[in-house]
Amino acid sequence: MAKITLSNLAHSYFPKPTSEEDWALKEMNHVWNDGEAYALLGASGCGKSTLLNIISGLLEPSEGQILFGDTDVTHMTTTERNIAQVFQFPVVYDTMTVRENLAFPLKNRGAPADYIRQRVQTIGQMIGMEVELDHRARGLTADAKQKISLGRGMVREDVNAILFDEPLTVIDPHMKWALRTQLKELHQQFGHTMIYVTHDQTEALTFADKVVVMYDGRVVQMGTPEELFETPEHTFVGYFIGSPGMNVLRARVEGRRAALDNGEIGLAGAYPALDGKVEIGVRPEFVRLTDAPDGLPVNVRRVEDVGRHKIVRADYFGSPINVIVPEGHEIGADMTRVLFDPAHVNVYQNDWRVAPTGQEAA
Repeated sequence: MAKITLSNLAHSYFPKPTSEEDWALKEMNHVWNDGEAYALLGASGCGKSTLLNIISGLLEPSEGQILFGDTDVTHMTTTERNIAQVFQFPVVYDTMTVRENLAFPLKNRGAPADYIRQRVQTIGQMIGMEVELDHRARGLTADAKQKISLGRGMVREDVNAILFDEPLTVIDPHMKWALRTQLKELHQQFGHTMIYVTHDQTEALTFADKVVVMYDGRVVQMGTPEELFETPEHTFVGYFIGSPGMNVLRARVEGRRAALDNGEIGLAGAYPALDGKVEIGVRPEFVRLTDAPDGLPVNVRRVEDVGRHKIVRADYFGSPINVIVPEGHEIGADMTRVLFDPAHVNVYQNDWRVAPTGQEAA
């Protein structure tokens, strides 16, 4: 296992990049701790697979270094880096049994037969295929083959890291939760450094100790699920994490007040006068539908009952606002205003979160 350090790392697929848009990965500096589970989360094309391929050694970065512990592995092959990788589509040997597929990485490294037998039995049990260990892989479902791929990626105990590139894409939805749970249990049991690439926030939030959110070739935030929810450092994080995502409204912010199109709200902290694109962000969970006259007037378009709560879809002078109403709370016809919880309103300047000064406005 290894701590992974990305030092001044950047990559372009162009031989001579001339503008910021030419860089698939903008310069980044990060330390990923030994033994933690990370999820690389972002929309298609944001750079997450490029970053994973650089970490694995399938791609050499245009600039910067990658260190495993204190060792510079930037120019090392995947084999030299001693990592395991599980890809989006299952890679199994159809002519081999499940047992032989799982044992293959260990046999290649000359592990003792008794250890191979014990280890394969353990992994077979963990992926729920103990009964099928002596069945040939040919004819198994795509779900079963991907479970073999997952097991083969985790069968070695001596790897520096295990990398997963959208490994549950081909898995039926009802199986995904069980496999995510098994991966989490395996991580807790064996303590490997794990990096899991996905565009699915549910996968990321349920698997990872820390989620690495990428947008336009940058890591815009690395944090726990709670940190991503409570204090999104970039408007994209607020939009991408949560269902529905964070409400974002243009505003003029100064001191402890934010002036909107036709109203004003209080803020929990004080801010200097901000220029550029200034916005406030508040999650639907911290918006309350009300008939109180001090609320912001909204036009309620529809109400969606999703069982555990209701989602009110409204707009405020052309800007959409979503409100989550807890189960059992009535929504009256005269409730056409909203109130924001000041403690959960974030302020953004040019898409990046601005921290309050904590001092009273002059």
